[in-house]
Amino acid sequence: MTNPLLAEWQADFNLPPFAQINDADFAPAFEAAMQAGRAAYAAIAGNPAPPTFANTIEAMEQADHLLDRVAGVFFNLSGSDSNPAREALQRDLSPQLSGYSSEIVNNRALFDRIEALWSARDSLDLTDEQARVLMLYRRMFVRAGAALKGGDAARLTEVKSRLATLGTQFTQNLLADEREWMMPLDDLAGLPDFVIASAKAAAIERGRDGHVVTLNRSLIVPFLQFSTRRDLREKAYEAWTARGANGGTTDNRAIAAEVLALRSERASLLGYETFARYKLETEMAGTPDAVRDLLMQVWEPARAKAVADAEKLEAMLHADGHTGPLEPWDWRFYADKLRRAEHDLDEAALKPYLSLEAMIAAAFDCAHRLFGLEFRALDVPLYHPDARAWEVTRDGRHMAVFIGDYFARSSKRSGAWCSTMRSQRKLGG
Repeated sequence: MTNPLLAEWQADFNLPPFAQINDADFAPAFEAAMQAGRAAYAAIAGNPAPPTFANTIEAMEQADHLLDRVAGVFFNLSGSDSNPAREALQRDLSPQLSGYSSEIVNNRALFDRIEALWSARDSLDLTDEQARVLMLYRRMFVRAGAALKGGDAARLTEVKSRLATLGTQFTQNLLADEREWMMPLDDLAGLPDFVIASAKAAAIERGRDGHVVTLNRSLIVPFLQFSTRRDLREKAYEAWTARGANGGTTDNRAIAAEVLALRSERASLLGYETFARYKLETEMAGTPDAVRDLLMQVWEPARAKAVADAEKLEAMLHADGHTGPLEPWDWRFYADKLRRAEHDLDEAALKPYLSLEAMIAAAFDCAHRLFGLEFRALDVPLYHPDARAWEVTRDGRHMAVFIGDYFARSSKRSGAWCSTMRSQRKLGG
């Protein structure tokens, strides 16, 4: 039977055939994709013809087409609709994919071809786009350790593999803690209707009666803002801030310490004083000093404002009959009361004007006015009933498919985030 991840996708807009994909399909698909990539890179490295932009850089751009396609599906599903099988596979895949990447950047013949092009770049008559891509490839290889030799190269490969494993475990531990914890709510005092509805939906998802608070950001943040029960706010806040630090198999403290040590070692192997200098080299700020300078411009006025606000909030706390200092689980609650008192602003009252459908329409309207984009709702099979799709066009020309997945659930990474299922591709059709 053909693996649907490896076959040509026949769905509208070449969307993945989600209904046909089983978790058991991913491991063999990744293996086949990596083998195809290895063969493609070996052919590039072993090409007897002198290196050109076409036979080296363009060829490398296409070498991982199949792997990119398989990984795009898997990692999106792992982030948005995870399950034990996918989590186990991700733990297995992380060091494998890191090892595969190290194989590529440690291929000396491949790097020599890139270096030859880089040395001759001024005579190659490259377009601005080609020159930029060549620079990015060379930088990527150098920063990944391609210029290292012997024991340093081998050690860097080990470090990157271990970091990949730890990164996956760290993320999965957080998700596990978020899934496991919940607090039944018998007292809904102060909670607006939308928070009560979310707490009811969370209870149904967990198979419980009544209402529960979970550690999903979209539920716990408004709970901390509106609940009049200080004791429950404290319990919820402490659980939220203790994710990954509860002892047992999901505790991330040892993982964090090892990650810091390995990042420092990685930077040192590559010739950087600190990991921050390595990380920021390719970012807009450029250096840790530039980042600190920017932060310090904000620090003093921000701190002064926070201290002034804290004094007001603590006074409101004491006016409510509580003793002692303002605690972290008080801040959102009393900040909301302060907004109401000083600005007559009731955030809950704004909710009817900020519905999901209204926000989607506003975002699409903004994209249209800025970029001329149009959005047309699609009726296509997706990976979860919550997900929705739109075709994106400009001047009648197809540009993309946008998938929106807006609701929190226990199988989904929390927070506001976006990703790519399939990237724009012009080479090779």
